Amino acid sequence: MRFEKIFITGGAGYVGSLLVPSLLKKGYSVVVYDLYIYEYKFDEHPNLTQIKGDIRNREKMIEASKNCDAFIHLACISNDPSFDLNPDLGKSINFDAFQIVIDACKLNNIKRLVVASSTSQYGIKPLNVDVTEDIEAEPITDYAKYKIECEKLLNQTDVQDMEYVFVRPATLCGYAPRLRLDLSVNILTINALVNKKIKIFGGDQMRPALNIKDMVRFYELMLEIEGEKIHKQAFNVSYANKTIKEIAQEVKDTLNDKEVVFEVLPSSDKRSYHVNTNKMKLMLNFECKYDFIDAILSIKEAYEKGLIVNGLENSFYHNIKRMKEVDLK
Repeated sequence: MRFEKIFITGGAGYVGSLLVPSLLKKGYSVVVYDLYIYEYKFDEHPNLTQIKGDIRNREKMIEASKNCDAFIHLACISNDPSFDLNPDLGKSINFDAFQIVIDACKLNNIKRLVVASSTSQYGIKPLNVDVTEDIEAEPITDYAKYKIECEKLLNQTDVQDMEYVFVRPATLCGYAPRLRLDLSVNILTINALVNKKIKIFGGDQMRPALNIKDMVRFYELMLEIEGEKIHKQAFNVSYANKTIKEIAQEVKDTLNDKEVVFEVLPSSDKRSYHVNTNKMKLMLNFECKYDFIDAILSIKEAYEKGLIVNGLENSFYHNIKRMKEVDLK
């Protein structure tokens, strides 16, 4: 095993709720550092430490990450609407605190830093343009802009012997214990299940999407792979590119419910781009194993088992609703 003790900011979030148990099963020790505003907690485990903390608290995060040898930075205000609720708060967490992440890594001699970035930084691109990692970023939101700024900051910092990599995931989908139902595939699916109506906002926007199970597999690879293959690199991670209308049709076909109808509504979200994943496949030999159908069925199964409670209204599944409730400062 290349690393033994993994520090994960935002580890109690959507991705972390699947990633942390998987890492524990593989024999890693894990420290989760999270504000727990969605009140998701892991079961106790001898190799798991859970710390309630803010990534803007420099002293606490430096102390919490001591004796860890790898660091996965997931914590952020994680979508555009939530960021726009309070842009100053968003900047303080998504960008200003990233200097603290770097400082903690340097002071604690962290060997590898894995940074969750985003494909949203590409903004709007003509669909005949295959968006590679080297293409110029054109963010149309502050959320996306600060993802790029974090990458620039780290690239400009002398981090001695620490290896680092930027992971640019597509929009995630599928069931996880700390579920999000405000993401394209998931929200279309829960709408179909609850009220037999799939609301399509816009529809022609092209979006890359990624099953959360493959996201977990990719983060695990970032801990296992040789440093020279990933150091200072950025990787698009995506399963496929589809329009919102195509995703909606996939949901309807997968659920196989003749009562489900479409409702097309206008959307102010113009992000649209076709993401290229050749680098992920050629340099890392990584292929996605899970598709949209798996993600849709995982939501359906959880819903039918009663694991999703009031999926359209419950703020624990919708980041912007929860952010309004907690009024984070």
